[in-house]
Amino acid sequence: MSLSERSIVRTLTGAALVLSLALAAGCTVRPLYSDAALQTGSLAGGETMKSALASVAVKAPTNRVELEVRNHLIFLLGGDGGTPATPKYMVEQSVSSVTTGAAIVQQTVDSEPTARQVTVRSVYTLKAIDTGNIIGKGDLSISSSFDVPRQEFAVLRAERDAQNRAAREVAELLRHSIAQDLSRQTN
Repeated sequence: MSLSERSIVRTLTGAALVLSLALAAGCTVRPLYSDAALQTGSLAGGETMKSALASVAVKAPTNRVELEVRNHLIFLLGGDGGTPATPKYMVEQSVSSVTTGAAIVQQTVDSEPTARQVTVRSVYTLKAIDTGNIIGKGDLSISSSFDVPRQEFAVLRAERDAQNRAAREVAELLRHSIAQDLSRQTN
């Protein structure tokens, strides 16, 4: 490498370093579940994400799978605190569960599928209780597979276990979606 090529490489390296420092200075990335209040675009009243999530109430369920989602979501939002005494936000959701045959894994006498899949779907709306404004809405779904044994009760139990697994996962997704919706809300 000649002297002029080295100086060009040094100049380009220096320019790239200055450019990356300039870009990093404008970066406002922070952890979603941080306990520190935001400086700009903070949640209403400068509250932390943890306290905002703990102030979310979940509407009463209408079916068993919705109850599973609701119970797990309440635990995820409030931890040991359960349902908040004075909620600031309300989650209204409609949860449905559909079971379909997934595949014929083994040949049976009646050629029925020996594996099935449960899909749990939640359509939710997050509202501010004081104003009634919609903060966020979404449509989430998770699938869970289960084997179909020959005993009738074992099939029912396997399907219920798959529904419960999918409901827990939907609740996890709901928590993340609610946190994102709340983080987008500004003063």
